[in-house]
Amino acid sequence: MRLKFAPPPHPPPSPRSAASVAAVTALALSVLFPAVAAAQGVTLPSILDPASPNAASLKTLYDIIFYLGLAVFLLVEGLIVIAIVRFRRREGDPEPAQVHGNGTAEIAWTIAPTVVVLILAIVSYRPLVEGRTPPADAITVNAIGHQWWWEFAYPDAGVTTATDLVVPVGRPIRVNLDSVDVIHSFWVPQLSGKTDAIPGARDGGAGQNSVWFVAERPGRYEGQCAELCGAQHAGMRFAVVVVGEAEYRAWLVAQAAPAARPAPGSPEAAGQAVMTTDEKLCYTCHTIDGVPKMVGTAGPNLTHVGTRPWLAGGVFPNSAEGLTRWVDHPDDVKPGTVMPDVGLAPGEIRSVVSYLQSLK
Repeated sequence: MRLKFAPPPHPPPSPRSAASVAAVTALALSVLFPAVAAAQGVTLPSILDPASPNAASLKTLYDIIFYLGLAVFLLVEGLIVIAIVRFRRREGDPEPAQVHGNGTAEIAWTIAPTVVVLILAIVSYRPLVEGRTPPADAITVNAIGHQWWWEFAYPDAGVTTATDLVVPVGRPIRVNLDSVDVIHSFWVPQLSGKTDAIPGARDGGAGQNSVWFVAERPGRYEGQCAELCGAQHAGMRFAVVVVGEAEYRAWLVAQAAPAARPAPGSPEAAGQAVMTTDEKLCYTCHTIDGVPKMVGTAGPNLTHVGTRPWLAGGVFPNSAEGLTRWVDHPDDVKPGTVMPDVGLAPGEIRSVVSYLQSLK
């Protein structure tokens, strides 16, 4: 008995067509990603636009590695092209001479990569060491990674916030890194290199890492967790907001103040009541300074959440619409988030959103 196999309904794509599809896809994504970011008001970070001396050192290192790699690429590819054109087999050519080793060539292609690696090691040493030794007068900030958001604490000012790290221009900033769950990585391409936040590093414990920088100009510099840390790794964003010295001091004073008390009978007061009820248990995860029952630490400190431009690890703007979606069904906004859906009624959601927006 002879088995018959039907041909596939669609022939497999040729290598050339597959390469064309890949090229078109890459080109489309390279145009789409910046366009989407611009539509959201986000500036894509780039190591090619440094805003601190440390980042400038890394940019110089990047240039050296890039041009050195380019030279190696052109040399290798050039030799390949020469071999293809000059030594290609032609009709009637005899069998070429067989070569069984060339000591000079083997020594050369062993020494050359070794020299290249030594050069890279030498030029890499200085920026890596500089990035680990902050000045003695640096402002200290503790950055704690959570799945999936960043907490920022200013121990000298008694201030704790999230997602936005506010610092003064022209002052050295030391960021001590920690994590409460898995390994995260702190990275602001325009200000510093990638540095891991190791679980258990709090209070100078084993694995304590830190990074420092001096922002040379005001602005908002986007950051990102650079270590794959779970389902919402891509949604673990943050920003370093660089402001003038006077604005920074005013911000610290405002952030250290307790939360504003809502007027009795107002929607904000109703929202505070919802968040402090034993049925909803919001106080088990969040802190609001000035509200005795709100002392949780698992989630972001909400004392002045109304001043933050982005929420939920930087995935949506701080607007009434965004907050409503987040409070109603957080897992729909950020799948995998540990924030539970506590089952708020529509009226309760409106009250909670009004209260959170009033915390400025």
